[in-house]
Amino acid sequence: MKPHAEMDEVWPRDGRIRLVGRFHGLTGPAAGGWELLLVRRDDTGRSLSHPVRVRGGRFEGELPVTDLAAAGTAGTAAVAEWDVHLTDGTVRLRAGRRLDDIRGKKKIMVFPEQSVPEAGGFRVRPYYTVKDNLSLECRAGGPS
Repeated sequence: MKPHAEMDEVWPRDGRIRLVGRFHGLTGPAAGGWELLLVRRDDTGRSLSHPVRVRGGRFEGELPVTDLAAAGTAGTAAVAEWDVHLTDGTVRLRAGRRLDDIRGKKKIMVFPEQSVPEAGGFRVRPYYTVKDNLSLECRAGGPS
């Protein structure tokens, strides 16, 4: 199994998405300088980063959903998907949940969405992909 950022907790609430996990498969210590890296899954090449706290082989970070609203969904569609990674500037690890023996999390683990009223009802929802990686779905305002 490739090295990755193993997600233990995903907490979408109060206008933030809090992420807690551990490094899996790294060769060497996970020292400071790590950050959450959100990479938009389209041809815009956009990315957002947020600091994380690292202690031992564990990390904890959070991102405000207003940052995603500010990045918008402009571009190819009214829906934007962002893939979650952790990086120290040299190594980039995909965030996901693979060590729990639960396959098909996309249909099993459903997280609540949060809206950003000041951004016209912009909505953000974390989800697991078909490969059990963590991503974020962002939708422009309007009905679900």
